[in-house]
Amino acid sequence: MYLQSNVSVGQSANLNPLSQAASTCWSNIRLIATDMDGTLTKEGKFSAALLQALEDLTASGIKVLIVTGRSAGWVSGISSLMPIAGAIAENGGIFYPNGSEQPIGLTSIPDLKLHRQQLAAAFAELKLKFPQIQESADNRFRITDWTFDVAALNSNELQTLAHLCQQMGWGFTYSTVQCHIKPQGQDKAIGLLQVLQEYWAEYSPEQVVTVGDSPNDESLFAQHYFPVSVGVANVLKYANQLQYQPTYVTSFAEAEGFCELVSHIISR
Repeated sequence: MYLQSNVSVGQSANLNPLSQAASTCWSNIRLIATDMDGTLTKEGKFSAALLQALEDLTASGIKVLIVTGRSAGWVSGISSLMPIAGAIAENGGIFYPNGSEQPIGLTSIPDLKLHRQQLAAAFAELKLKFPQIQESADNRFRITDWTFDVAALNSNELQTLAHLCQQMGWGFTYSTVQCHIKPQGQDKAIGLLQVLQEYWAEYSPEQVVTVGDSPNDESLFAQHYFPVSVGVANVLKYANQLQYQPTYVTSFAEAEGFCELVSHIISR
């Protein structure tokens, strides 16, 4: 089901306000798998309230796993500085367990040099048709994907870019920050499922809540993978672009929405 972007929370059976969730929904949660930009940040920054919420979750015995489109190089630093169990980078491509600087590949790349050359060639092809697109500053720190700035691209242009990538044998997604050329089949849900199976196999899907705010989080909202998912309120901006939609939506946007979810979970 596709929704108009001006839909209000609660107008759709697929977009229920977080406040309507039964308290029992949160009683079994043991792990929160969350996007970062626009979900844990507020206007691009971490707040004191967010860091306190993460500490409260740790004290309650609930693990937090960041699942982001950010580069491997960027995530290797953040994963060891925050009270989290680990972080998945590049939309499911790389995993950093907490305290480890060694990345664990979630996507098979036999020849990294060749892979980067092929990604560069794909970007060059896109640039022929969209000369305004600019390579992202963090692209040099990436392993599995290639990024360029999403600014100034409208929804029709993004759809065209996705189609062009598919024709070249690549996957494509985008967030509030960047567009990603990526291996087909690499997404946040697939990467998260691999990590859960390897490190937290004792958790059932019902014990995991996934959280996000933009199109590259869409796979985290797929109920056949994760029965309980939450979109912070700014996800409504993309409601008409999501095939899979979150089970619940918070009242507040960005980090305040995440903190709203945390308060529901720890007060269960």
